[in-house]
Amino acid sequence: MNLVIPISPPGEPLFRQIYHGLRDAVLAGKLRSGERLPSTRELAEQLQVSRTVVLLAYDQLLAEGYIAGRRGAGTYVTDALNLRAVQERTHSTRFRMSRYGKLVEQTAAELGATDRRPRPLRYDFIYGRSNIDLFPFEAWRRMLLRSARKAPVHELDYGAAAGSPELQEAIAAHLKRSRGVVCDASQVLIVNGSAQALDLIIRVLVEAEDSVAIEDPGYRGIREGLRAARARVRSVPVDHEGIVPSKIPAEARMVFVTPSHQFPTGAVLPLSRRLELLDWAKRNRAVIVEDDYDGEFRYGGQALESLQGLDREGRVLYLGTFSRTVFPALRIGYLIAPRSLMPALMAAKWLCDRHTSTLEQQTLAEFLTSGMYERHLRRLRRSNVARRDALLDSVEDIFGDEVTVTGQGAGAHIVLWPMRRIDEAAVIARAAARGVGIYGVSGHYVSKPLRPGLILGFSRLREAEIREGVRRLKGVLEV
Repeated sequence: MNLVIPISPPGEPLFRQIYHGLRDAVLAGKLRSGERLPSTRELAEQLQVSRTVVLLAYDQLLAEGYIAGRRGAGTYVTDALNLRAVQERTHSTRFRMSRYGKLVEQTAAELGATDRRPRPLRYDFIYGRSNIDLFPFEAWRRMLLRSARKAPVHELDYGAAAGSPELQEAIAAHLKRSRGVVCDASQVLIVNGSAQALDLIIRVLVEAEDSVAIEDPGYRGIREGLRAARARVRSVPVDHEGIVPSKIPAEARMVFVTPSHQFPTGAVLPLSRRLELLDWAKRNRAVIVEDDYDGEFRYGGQALESLQGLDREGRVLYLGTFSRTVFPALRIGYLIAPRSLMPALMAAKWLCDRHTSTLEQQTLAEFLTSGMYERHLRRLRRSNVARRDALLDSVEDIFGDEVTVTGQGAGAHIVLWPMRRIDEAAVIARAAARGVGIYGVSGHYVSKPLRPGLILGFSRLREAEIREGVRRLKGVLEV
């Protein structure tokens, strides 16, 4: 018997290529049940390979049940193989989804849409990104290598769900200094980015049909997470000072807020509203979730310390991430919670993924405690200020009073609000055709948007690129 089995020396190991060739022939019915195969010597001669290579392939097929040996009679395809299931063409299986699966499937095409440009744009004002060009990767690599070298073997076993004690201590100390957060290491839960923190909060504290308030407009990930949990989402309007506490429904059990730099409008919640928000939570025995997604970036003294630092009843859960200040692929964030909630949150974290990567936690702890993180933050802030100023100056020079701007006091993006009515989607498409990436506000609203707006991030563009991008945008908005 002559078997045609393509062999490519640069490919995978030869025995695997022979194994796959014979296996595919059996599954396709080219080698039928009970049919005799060539001896290992014969097949080796046909394929011009070592007999040992063929023996390895036959051993694998034998172990998996495709072939069987008969004493003194050779090797045969196993009798009575029922191959109908793999040979007959059928329609793709349709799975019965849970309610959660159906809900998240509906939003799958829209969530994370800013990551899926069909082609890179020369002047992309993408938001929610750090300037990774400024990150000291060489120093980070040395720290990571040192962590790997000095780690005892027992530390490479499963770690604590709450996270590395060294990193918990370092985060607690940093947040006390930089954001006025009141906590100790025992209240710090290390998570895989702020997205996991939000997911754990919803899993632990939200029941189906619970009334939960969110900012409108606001971060869509929160909204969809709550809908997937079958919560009753209550939208609360946002104005030039952020969320309006007097509009939060009394029946809401929880409210999600971004007080340091409201997403997406960029408003900074003033002290009077922060106190009003805390009073609402006290009166209604509710919970406040403070998402401080880019609280490290504040300019001109306009931003206030954390809302959590004003809380005296343990009603505020505070979360943040290093994705905006270190690099997104690190996927390390933190959740600061009252001690009474920590056992449930740690158990939920354990059920989700056991713990966050140990070596990266140890490296980040050293990065924080060595002072390198704060030096890096100072570089990022100086860079952001220069790029923000270039953007604001360009907008003022080119657009004048044709637009208004919000969000310039903190964070790494602003929102451009054209004074005349525009078709947001059409403007975004025309801008992309001219190599300019801009992003709409409308998709972040629960209710109908009062007016269209354009989000412009500035951390990843150089000053000259920002000016040219705004110049091109002028031509787009004039059409």
